Amino acid sequence: MSSRRVQGTSNTLFSDASDSADTTQPATVDAAEATAESDCEDTADPDNTIDADLLESLAQDFNCCATVATDHGPPTSSGQPQSVRSPSPDPGPPPSVQSEHGNSDGQPRLIVDTFPHGSPGAPIPDVRQGSNVYQSSHELFGSSIWAPFRSQCDWEVVRWAKTRGPTSSALADLLAIPSVADNLGLSYRTPKELNDIIDKELPGCPPFKCQDLTIAGDTHQVYFRDTLQCIRSLYGNPEFARDLAFVPERHYVDHRRACCVYSEMHTGDWWWAVQTSLEAHRPGATVVPVIISSDKTQLTLFRGKTAYPVYLTIGNIPKDTRRKPSRRAQILVGYLPTTRLEMINNKAARRRALGNVFHLCMRNILAPIASYGETGIPMMSGDGVWRRCHPIFAVFVGDYPEQGLVMCTYFGQCPKCTVHRNNLGDYSTSPPRDYDEALESFRLADGDVLLFHAACREARLKPTFHPFWEALPLTDIFVSITPDILHQMLQGVMKHLIAWLTSAFGAVKIDVRCRSLPPNHHITTFVQGISTLSRVSGLEHKQMCKILLGLVLDLPLPSGEAPSRIIKTVRALLDFLYLAQLPSHTTDTLLRLEQSLSRFHDNKEVFIDLGIREHLNIPKVHSMMHYKSSITLFGTTDNYNTEQTERLHIDLAKDAYRATNHKDEYPQMTAWLERREKIQQHGTFVTWRQQAQQETVQDSKPNGPPKPVPRTIQMTRHPSRKAVSFDIIADKYRALDFQDALADFIARINHPQASATALRALAEDTLLPFRSVPVYHKIKFVSSHGSEIVDAVHVRPEQRDARGRVIPSRFDTVIVHGNAQVGALRNKGPRIAQVRVVFQLPSKVIHQVFLSPDIALPTHLAYVEWFSPIPTTPDSNDLYKVSRLTKNGRHLASVIPVDSLFSSVHLLPRFGPETSEWNTFSVLELCRSFYVNPFSNRDVFLLHL
Repeated sequence: MSSRRVQGTSNTLFSDASDSADTTQPATVDAAEATAESDCEDTADPDNTIDADLLESLAQDFNCCATVATDHGPPTSSGQPQSVRSPSPDPGPPPSVQSEHGNSDGQPRLIVDTFPHGSPGAPIPDVRQGSNVYQSSHELFGSSIWAPFRSQCDWEVVRWAKTRGPTSSALADLLAIPSVADNLGLSYRTPKELNDIIDKELPGCPPFKCQDLTIAGDTHQVYFRDTLQCIRSLYGNPEFARDLAFVPERHYVDHRRACCVYSEMHTGDWWWAVQTSLEAHRPGATVVPVIISSDKTQLTLFRGKTAYPVYLTIGNIPKDTRRKPSRRAQILVGYLPTTRLEMINNKAARRRALGNVFHLCMRNILAPIASYGETGIPMMSGDGVWRRCHPIFAVFVGDYPEQGLVMCTYFGQCPKCTVHRNNLGDYSTSPPRDYDEALESFRLADGDVLLFHAACREARLKPTFHPFWEALPLTDIFVSITPDILHQMLQGVMKHLIAWLTSAFGAVKIDVRCRSLPPNHHITTFVQGISTLSRVSGLEHKQMCKILLGLVLDLPLPSGEAPSRIIKTVRALLDFLYLAQLPSHTTDTLLRLEQSLSRFHDNKEVFIDLGIREHLNIPKVHSMMHYKSSITLFGTTDNYNTEQTERLHIDLAKDAYRATNHKDEYPQMTAWLERREKIQQHGTFVTWRQQAQQETVQDSKPNGPPKPVPRTIQMTRHPSRKAVSFDIIADKYRALDFQDALADFIARINHPQASATALRALAEDTLLPFRSVPVYHKIKFVSSHGSEIVDAVHVRPEQRDARGRVIPSRFDTVIVHGNAQVGALRNKGPRIAQVRVVFQLPSKVIHQVFLSPDIALPTHLAYVEWFSPIPTTPDSNDLYKVSRLTKNGRHLASVIPVDSLFSSVHLLPRFGPETSEWNTFSVLELCRSFYVNPFSNRDVFLLHL
């Protein structure tokens, strides 16, 4: 397979031109989201005494206290630090330690300032440093690569049995076949023997513990792991050793330091502030930011079984690693009870009891953090270096109900600030929630019940018996709540917006336009429309957002009123959504984020004026006010997106449940997870040994300002059609001027210095000594840093499948580098074109048509039809309009190197009154003018910035 690198281009596409889980939600808007729970306002309740007695019983049964198991080891120093409250994100004085990080793709050097005070992240002095963790395991298992198994075959059978899903019964049947175990040289004869080897001889993550919890006479189980040992496991994983962040940094675009860059968690202000607090009294601290996420998930569709997993990861690990399940950078630390406490008849008391049970379980799970957050504890990273680490609860990741449960706030309130529920739709800031006031309220839980409830009511918090975060050092739980792209934006604001647009314009008109949008690699074509969809997932809402603007552009309202305010609202929300998801932010992009939010609030009243909404006091709409502050504190939103949690449910809850007999499942689920983790970890170790003990992790580089992903064009080794005649190319591919365009290309190559007039004459005299060419039906764009396909261009005529059904033709549109344009088309900026044919010149005729044998010819060529130059300025909707270029009634076309293609591009047709014949496969032929869709994918969006 051959591949050729795409040439670089400016981040701004149009600046120099001359002329982009598992949870499902109903598609309809739930009105309950905009209203408060029935018991939002806390009042005196005769069942308060029930709550107090119940919680006292729970605390005794669960034996929950702020002590830590003795095997964690003592603190590194007997001195106790002073009490430290939640740190302020005040940046402090300008740092003095700096370095420069440049990129090979010509991007400006990134200025990096490291924390200047004390010795953060330094190894513990006078302590003998260890060796690589893999090296220690090497010494444990001896010289055999496959130990404790006998051979490669023995090991591969184990890995297949534990990672590919055969049941224990199926494996037992396989091993019971005569001579199978002997002929394969297996070290076990039954699944039980295999499990014993895994349990006793392979290292792995900390084991699960089970604790009984008695509630009103019913016993429930909580399964959890030693949190501190889980942190040790992540921190000490040799796969992450070279990429761990130990010191907070500030990144800048240039030496003026006027434009900050935020990406990884250690580039945010939170880490800097925590490091400042620790270095003031305990120099040499290494901060280990703990990220916790929790969410209930459904295990069965009809039996109603659910699981309540809690996940943990650390902010020292790069976010790209954390969000890949295959890297195992997130650990399941517990399964919480899923009981509904139906034995408690009073509904209000039942709700409070459920919240108290949650906090009781979480308090026990996170007790080690409370003990060692301030004092620190020695930990060894995967490269053998010991540091004094301070595990600090930094971020909680969850959807809105989960946030309210953690914050002890009422439904319909903001968990971060004190805005009134009737002002949630306003574009104004409110004071943040007072953490100290909350602590003072909850400390009254052990005293008079009525006084406790009154204090909580004053703080606008639910009366909760000692929330789990009450004893956590250096933590402000109201700051730790972070944005949630999946539930707040895709399944929240954008879901609402789609419903409002459908109400404003009518479902029929919206669906007709859905069926008339051209295809693209990044676009899902909703051929049946979107109004009839039910249980729409977050992924489907994400796809709808890519085409949403095209569905309403130039579409008049039923009253005949121009939809300009609606268009501005849609454009503002889409800009906000895409900006909020950028993998790196600068001061400038954060300003754009705020500007897009301001534009939304300037125009949002249109939905009230149209009678679609009575108000916009929706918590998820208000949540957009807090995105900027969270990004500056904790880095970009991909550090804490609930999409990662939803993906973990598949591997760590649903698959684990399927591996059980569905009876008393949790002991089986935890055992299955422990064994699979051990197999995966041992597989990584075996790979390390096979590679002659070479490190497989590459050095990570700081993320600069957001830019398109570097990419390489990749073509298949063999053409899709070995020989397609010129007549078929003209007829089936509709490349009517293919021969003339190819002759022009040959003339340009042979005479690069000739004038345009001379080239026309030379092209007319060029003879083509062949009548067919090999053609390709697909161009792939692969990430330069890996094998991931980031884009593709389809170029195929109408075909029939194996059952004789017609597959319509498809000729995608692309962005072409400015230096690939020819003749009168040449201008400074990129252009848009439609690809009709991708082909190669027959090798046997190359020497006949080109004058010099030393000419460097591109391997693959493309016949493209051009669109008009991209305007220098966008229209009132911040969109760029293009139209077909024609000459004498024929599309203006050229042959260009495939290497000159930058990416695919999606075009939104400019709909008019005569659009009834348009469909997704004919619209590019029938429509004359288009808008460039900035939301088809992130890279095209970045080019619009």
